Amino acid sequence: MCGIVGFLSNQSLEDTLKEMIVSQKHRGPNDSGIYIDEKNGIYLGHNRLSIQDISSNAHQPFVSYCQDYIVVFNGEVYNFQDIKKELESLGYTFHSHSDTEVILYAYKEWGIGSVEKFIGMFAFVIYNIPKQKLFLLRDRAGVKPLYYYDNDENFIFSSEIKSFHKHPNFKKVINREILPFYFQFGYIPAPHTIYQNCYKLQPAHYIEYDLTAKSYTIHKYWDIYDFYLMDKFTKSQEEIKKELEVLLIDSCQLRLVSDVPVGVFLSGGYDSSTVTALLQTNQNEKLNTFTIGFKQKELNEADDAKKIAQLLKQTT
Repeated sequence: MCGIVGFLSNQSLEDTLKEMIVSQKHRGPNDSGIYIDEKNGIYLGHNRLSIQDISSNAHQPFVSYCQDYIVVFNGEVYNFQDIKKELESLGYTFHSHSDTEVILYAYKEWGIGSVEKFIGMFAFVIYNIPKQKLFLLRDRAGVKPLYYYDNDENFIFSSEIKSFHKHPNFKKVINREILPFYFQFGYIPAPHTIYQNCYKLQPAHYIEYDLTAKSYTIHKYWDIYDFYLMDKFTKSQEEIKKELEVLLIDSCQLRLVSDVPVGVFLSGGYDSSTVTALLQTNQNEKLNTFTIGFKQKELNEADDAKKIAQLLKQTT
């Protein structure tokens, strides 16, 4: 988990940017950074939880070697090493071992279509200096959050709404028209939030902000319904089971790519037990598994988790 913040402003608001970063320090305690282009009114900030390349080479905001593209990124692109090899074959050189740098140069090479190559969970903002545009993008399932505030005079974005409260031009006004949704469903459906002019960027969407025109458009780049409309399987049940197992193992192995230790939340149920078993496949070292116990016997799954860990010879 990391945190991204930023805004557009013709005022000098460096202290505001720093305060916004501090407000979500819990999202990234390992490092933080800012990028400011006062001429064009661009303010970008980042809180970092180091997972891929824990060195300072992957510091964010990350600036391209030609200093023409800048990115702030929250999440992980699990298949970044394969994309990196493809970019290296096209002549790109890398100064870090992070997926952050891969995202930036993938965008530089293939534009917004680069997201079709990404497997992972992510929210990122890219500042395209040559075209004077900002791109704010959220992953297909919406695992990583991204909020924005727009009241015609201000455009602010962040991983958490609480950061907006540090901006002097954020108006904390309850959106009363949305309250019935909250009372009916227990939450506020996207793209709305509890505040006026404050929105959630929806999953599989991106914002293209034209800094010259001072306007933006929202685009949808992926829809699960398209997969529903694809040709149906003609394989047998056994063939589908084998293919599913291969896909699940590959998916789990991708998530083991990390420069820090990887652990698993193990409840003892079907889902987490299956994931743990698949993750252990072809692994020489034991995985660390974690669970939470409760005093109420009917709610406590710690005993089941321990049995699964012992069966799989994990440490818990």
